[in-house]
Formats: sequence, structure tokens, C-alpha cells
Amino acid sequence: MPKPPSSSSGRGRGRPPRESEGTPWARRAEDAARTRQAGWGGVARKGAGRLRDAGVGDASKAFHEASPDREAWEPEVWIDEGVVRDVANKAVGRGRSPRTVAAPHDDEPATDPSLRRAVAAKTAERMEAKLKDASKAFRRERFEEARKVLRPLAESAPTAESVRELLGLTYYRLGRWKLAVAELEAFRGLNGSTEQHPVLADCYRALGRHGKVSELWEELRAASPSAALVAEGRIVYAGSLADQGKVTDAITVLSQSKPPAKKPQEHHLRVTYALADLHERAGDVPRARQLFGIVASADPDLGDVEARLRALR
Repeated sequence: MPKPPSSSSGRGRGRPPRESEGTPWARRAEDAARTRQAGWGGVARKGAGRLRDAGVGDASKAFHEASPDREAWEPEVWIDEGVVRDVANKAVGRGRSPRTVAAPHDDEPATDPSLRRAVAAKTAERMEAKLKDASKAFRRERFEEARKVLRPLAESAPTAESVRELLGLTYYRLGRWKLAVAELEAFRGLNGSTEQHPVLADCYRALGRHGKVSELWEELRAASPSAALVAEGRIVYAGSLADQGKVTDAITVLSQSKPPAKKPQEHHLRVTYALADLHERAGDVPRARQLFGIVASADPDLGDVEARLRALR
């Protein structure tokens, strides 16, 4: 398999790669098969979607592709709807505040200063309206629609941070790992932040580039942007280690996470779930049962935790 596009600053700040330069539609099943082998079982099942959909794990909603074998493959990724929703909102609202978390209302304009700098003043308003439309489509999980809007914007404004970021997330949700890498590396080069490191690392993990996963994890851990974001990165890094047969090392990585508080947040439970899954894979059923029990007691609707727990009894 050819290597993903370079992450050098020159490529990242330039035009987006043609879609034919990434994973072609006809060859995506190859990447998907590799990702299925690297799956987390219940933790990363059936693509990026809602964590709380019934009957599946943390990335639970299968997304279908416009291809003849659409039912034959389901890329497995770590992310859940909450994180994706937040990053989509931040991509649109970045101009108001670099670290904004609140979702802009649909009637609010997208104000990204880097977009304004990248295009002529007379076209900025029109492009901002298109970015707003793409964000709406993304939040409603109409990813192909978002891609069709964002792709021309990225061609016209390759230095617009919000465009490259949201296009990268869109490709990620479509399972187009190499194109997602190209766009998120571009965003990383333009913005200098670690906000999308877990998503970018998961793309590299899907492509079997475990060295890049490790590199991004070290950067994220050093920056420590937020407990939830670091937890997502930790889960991806541990998954990368497990993919390589280093299950004991993966358990050590997740065990270093801060234990859940009396009222654990969702990222605490996600780490605990992933740790339980690893212990089950390692053959330590009593410990896996105990950890799944902790998650089920705190939030029985989290993924398929109750089914996992019943299977171990």
C-alpha cells in the first residue's frame, strides 16, 4: 500500500491533494479490512457514530458508502458523536474564539479570520455561507454532502484552518483515511494545535503507521489540552499497541489514566471500558468483569457494556 501523503509543512499549507491521491473508492475495502483487524471489539465497532446506539460499542453507528459492496465493510474507529460534534462546532466557531466549545446557532455566521485572509473580500461572505452549510451537513451526519461543499472551498482557500479541519473530519467519518490525514496534517501545520491529534492518530492507526501514532500521542500528552482529549488520545495509542500484539503494554498505558471520580465523566468510563476489553483479550476475565461492572454501574447505556458484562458471567 502506498504511503499516506506527506505531512511536511510545504504540502500541508498548499493545495489539498486530489481525491485520487488518497485511498481510491475502489480500494477502500483494503484499508477497512486492516482497520477491522485493529478493532477494539466493543469499543470501536462499526464506524464513527453515536456512543449510545443500542447493541454496539463506543463507535457504534455503521456508516454506509456509495459503493457496490457498501454492506461488506465497516471501518472501525474510536471516536463518538460527542467529540465529533464538538470539533465540528469548533471548526465553524474558531474565528470567535480559538478554544470555543459552545455550538454556534445555525443562523450565526462562520467567522474564520484565516478564511478571510485566504480569499478576496468580495468572495469571503459567500464562502463563509458555504462553510456554514457544510457544518450543518456534518452535524446532521450528511458527510458526503459536507464533502462536496468543502472540497471546492479547500481548493480555493488552502490556508483556511476551519475548512481544512472540517474537511479532514469529514473524510475521517467517511473512512477515507489518507485524505483525512492530508487535511488534518494541513490543519495541524496551519494552526499548531493538538486539537485533532486523536483523530489524526486514529487515521494513522488505520493505515498501520504506528510510529506516527506514538509521535502524536507524545505531543498530545506533553500539551495536555484537556482531560477528555488526552483520554481519547490514550485510547487510540493503546489500541495501536494492541494492534502490534503489545497487549500488556496497552494495558499499562490505560492503567496510567487517572481513576474515575465519584461521579465519573464519560471519558473516564471510555478509558475503563477500553481497559476492560484489553483485560478480556489478555485472558484476565475476572478483571475484565470488574471493569465492565464499573462502567455498567455508572452508565448502563454506554455502548454494549451490559451485553459484554453478561457474556463474562
